[in-house]
Amino acid sequence: MNIAIIPARGGSKRIPRKNIKQFHGKPMIAYSIEAALASGCFDEVCVSTDDTDIANIALRYGATVPFIRPADLADDYATTLDVMTHALNWYKQNNRVITHVCCIYATAPFITPEALQSGFAALNSADLDYAFSATSYAFPIQRAFKITPHNTVEMFQPEHLSTRSQDLEEAYHDAGQFYWGTAAAFKNRKPFFSPRAKAVLLPRKYVQDIDTQEDWELAEALFKALK
Repeated sequence: MNIAIIPARGGSKRIPRKNIKQFHGKPMIAYSIEAALASGCFDEVCVSTDDTDIANIALRYGATVPFIRPADLADDYATTLDVMTHALNWYKQNNRVITHVCCIYATAPFITPEALQSGFAALNSADLDYAFSATSYAFPIQRAFKITPHNTVEMFQPEHLSTRSQDLEEAYHDAGQFYWGTAAAFKNRKPFFSPRAKAVLLPRKYVQDIDTQEDWELAEALFKALK
């Protein structure tokens, strides 16, 4: 049995009620639910939440809410793996055998059914623990610098000050949309970044982290431009 688990707590502080805030005419979480259902990859699309309003909206868009997440897994310190392990233990206790699971973030309005399908295919293409969404950095990370305590600048890798951009190795980062994995990998809390994981590369235009109000405004503008 394959399931999607969408973590969605009610206590977002930087953007209040972020998971169900209206985004181009829908609650934000609706985009993740609809993409998961349309992908055809899952026997069930589950929302793990501590919040009644989120639970009701999730049900309205076709997800299941088979349990309410305990309060100790809904604070600022609970990790994604904590939430996933709790959900998988619930299914095990209720005699539901899970083979593959996909963690999908609730704030991923650019997620597509096709990307989820590609992730599942990548996971099954080799003996892997995970396959997750990723994208390339727009600027060479070897040229990154920091602001010192004296408000001056200092390169992280000064040896690349004069290296041509085309000679620098391309770098990638987690796109924050989905994490396919075996149920065993999640239960055993195996790391996402390892030789047993594969990146599903997405175009940068479909990736926008949404943690601040500025992020939200950028995502709205990008979504409008793409549509």
